[in-house]
Amino acid sequence: MRPKPDPITEGQESVWSFPRPAIAQPTKAHIVIEHRGRRIADSRRAIRTLETSHPPSYYIPSEDIEPGLLRRSQGRSVCEWKGEAVYWDVVMEGQTLERVGWSYPAPTPAFAILKDYIAFYARPFDRCSVDGQIVTPQPGGFYGGWITDGFAGPFKGVAGSAGW
Repeated sequence: MRPKPDPITEGQESVWSFPRPAIAQPTKAHIVIEHRGRRIADSRRAIRTLETSHPPSYYIPSEDIEPGLLRRSQGRSVCEWKGEAVYWDVVMEGQTLERVGWSYPAPTPAFAILKDYIAFYARPFDRCSVDGQIVTPQPGGFYGGWITDGFAGPFKGVAGSAGW
């Protein structure tokens, strides 16, 4: 069952107008991830993925992530459109944030633009922002979308959304 989309206000995009299958597109948005007073990532060259009912996930070029903080994690998963994902830990100041990032080392041709880019869940970090606006993590434990005032839902991941 498809839920009723939330009303759109000026300057918003509805996640219900996003395509399925998903797409990836460059964005000029300023993406920042901070934790424990350190800037983990800072990019104006991110790629956002858009999929019906999901807020965007932002993929950051590896050059815009602070060197020495990433460590490959265990496990893999498969996206029917992007290919096989690997996971990343962030290790800093004696703390390990496990499996907080993911990437596609050999993405499908339609998502080749994601090669050498890494996406991050917002929830584990002290502050994630898009153009200075603090992000709300997408509901649920699996999804990695970043919600800002620029998007109208409802968003996949809330209770009862498994069939969307």
